[in-house]
Amino acid sequence: MGLSVLLLFALFTGLLLLLVRGRPKGHRHLPPGPHPLPVLGNLAQMDRGGLLKSFLRLRKKYGDVFTVYLGRRPVVILCGMDAIREALVDQGEAFSGRGIVAMIDPIFQGYGVIFANGDRWKTLRRFSLVTMRDFGMGKRSVEERIQEEAQCLVKELKKSQGALLDPTFLLQCITANIICSIVFGERFDYKDEEFLRLLDMFYQTFSLVSSFFGQVFELFSDFLKYFPGTHRQVYKNLQEINAFIGRSVEKHRKTLDPSAPRDYIDTYLLRMDKETSNPNTEFHHQNLITTALSLFFAGTETTSTTLRYGFLLMLKYPHVTERVQKEIEQVIGSHRPPALDDRAKMPYTDAVIHEIQRFGDLLPIGVPHMVTKDTHFRGYIIPKNTEVFPILSSVLHDPHYFEEPDTFNPDHFLDANGALKKTEAFIPFSIGKRICLGEGIARNELFLFFTTILQNFSVASPVAPEDIDLTPRESGMGRVPPTYQISFVPR
Repeated sequence: MGLSVLLLFALFTGLLLLLVRGRPKGHRHLPPGPHPLPVLGNLAQMDRGGLLKSFLRLRKKYGDVFTVYLGRRPVVILCGMDAIREALVDQGEAFSGRGIVAMIDPIFQGYGVIFANGDRWKTLRRFSLVTMRDFGMGKRSVEERIQEEAQCLVKELKKSQGALLDPTFLLQCITANIICSIVFGERFDYKDEEFLRLLDMFYQTFSLVSSFFGQVFELFSDFLKYFPGTHRQVYKNLQEINAFIGRSVEKHRKTLDPSAPRDYIDTYLLRMDKETSNPNTEFHHQNLITTALSLFFAGTETTSTTLRYGFLLMLKYPHVTERVQKEIEQVIGSHRPPALDDRAKMPYTDAVIHEIQRFGDLLPIGVPHMVTKDTHFRGYIIPKNTEVFPILSSVLHDPHYFEEPDTFNPDHFLDANGALKKTEAFIPFSIGKRICLGEGIARNELFLFFTTILQNFSVASPVAPEDIDLTPRESGMGRVPPTYQISFVPR
């Protein structure tokens, strides 16, 4: 009996020491934050509304730089323009590592241009930037590709004859076809069953990663990965998309013309062939598949979701829609398609698109970073390989830069003379060395698709503007707008 009591006392003492000890020895110089529990980390401090709400609430107590424990791993949280710029720009090299998104990490595993680190990331990013630029400036520029795709969409929308429809997949089709034309050298018909299947898996994956379970999985992936859950559906989806990319790569290899590469995959395969004798090359099959997946997924889902938010906002604020269409009529008219040169003459429309991106706040937590070395930051020491979350939402909704941060208001981007007003706080693509690879393409797509649709159609909804709910359906690592029905009525 005495031995049992002694053992129980020892166990209780051990647990008490764990609770009191809190942070591991190597983490004692991290920025302050709530006291973590063993294994559970800061679960007790997490808001039921999700990670973003939790971080913004903790910011009020701990300031713009603090540490939270997602399960057992420490994550440094950066809020506000000053802290994020100081880290990602002023100390850009130290903060240029890429952290993990637990639910998709089993597929990426540090390969591909988005989730790679070190020399692998630098090599793949440099190659991707040059290659995508070359195919955007070749026989058919990115502008021409977008204009052609926009006209295909106009034809498809006219077939609906103003009937109500869910715009999700059509908006995915047009953005996916732009990146497909660059990466795969082809576009797909909007009725292509395999293409629609891929888009459905992209949509489903983005929603699941952004879901409440996706956020819980981020905290306890080491444990939850062994049990059934939506993470297994995400893995299955991405494996199927990778299989499609693999088949496409094989087709490209059979028809490869070394004298005239047609797209990203062709150019990559030629580089692979040149480096077959280099045992340390980063130009191998796994990096090709994962980079193609990265470009395909990011190039499809982010821009299409922004457009979905955009047209929902146009239904909510019809006076904004009317003013955009008036500017389109004055600058472009109805007899030619919009062109990128028109953007400089259309400050209100440009401001509306900026505000859609700001208000939509598509990646509120940003894609995780990681410090590449022991880093001194604001009097603290962040150990090498510590993850860092730059909370982009804290900048995009900062009242210091935006007078009504929680209200959709295009005037945020217009000066007293009605000209487009630029602000350093407009960072939907992030900033620094890890800024979005496809920022230029995305900005061009948003302008040309948005203006082409509103040039040719009026938008309508059976729901009164005041009753339209803008609350995101999911709001974790990414925001997923609510589903809605819209009518595109030919003008």
